[in-house]
Amino acid sequence: MSQDIHSDSIIIKTENLCKQYGYGTNSITVLNNINMSIKRGEIVSIMGPSGAGKSTLLHIIGCLDTFQGGCVQILNQDISPFSYDELSRFRSNHIGFIFQMHNLMPEFTALENTMMPLLIRRQSYTKAKQKAYKLLEHFGIADRAYHKPAELSGGECQRIAVARALINQPDIILADEPTGNLDRKNSDILVELLFKTCRENGSTVVIVTHDQYIASKTQRVITLIDGMIQTDVNN
Repeated sequence: MSQDIHSDSIIIKTENLCKQYGYGTNSITVLNNINMSIKRGEIVSIMGPSGAGKSTLLHIIGCLDTFQGGCVQILNQDISPFSYDELSRFRSNHIGFIFQMHNLMPEFTALENTMMPLLIRRQSYTKAKQKAYKLLEHFGIADRAYHKPAELSGGECQRIAVARALINQPDIILADEPTGNLDRKNSDILVELLFKTCRENGSTVVIVTHDQYIASKTQRVITLIDGMIQTDVNN
């Protein structure tokens, strides 16, 4: 994780952010003048009805999607002029993603899936393996390290997906309905592990969720309706 930015600094900032799909009279506004600031180390949830723009906002601040208006600053860098390759490198170096579907590669074991971000960054196989195994131990699934996704439960797969997102100790963790396919027990375990690990690492967390209980565990709740921020309150 980068250490050149003060711990209480703004790590994510949007100014008058606008996003549209389509052109002219057929265009649909998904985000409309989003102004938002999130500090390093904050754990923030984004809520709202389906179609409110939550996932789109998450994808934009995660350098996975583009936008038409306004400004987005991540780690004090304006990402709007970045090329596709620059966005990809920036995302790889600073951001970890967790999705509702675990998106594990079925041909690889739990350990190999967890190692993958380190191998992509050309770290040594031995060091990547050691770090991945230690993280799986932390998440209580080291005994499943050599099992492939088809041999694992949904809760185990999602814990592996979280471990994979955290292995680079990214500045920012973005989670899009990460517990949407889990029961209450596994959901609570996953969120507790995620938040605990991110607090230990000093990572900022932005989590899109429909779950009021999960939102209650975050420091702030931002509510989107029709592509606009309706409320932004501290818990």
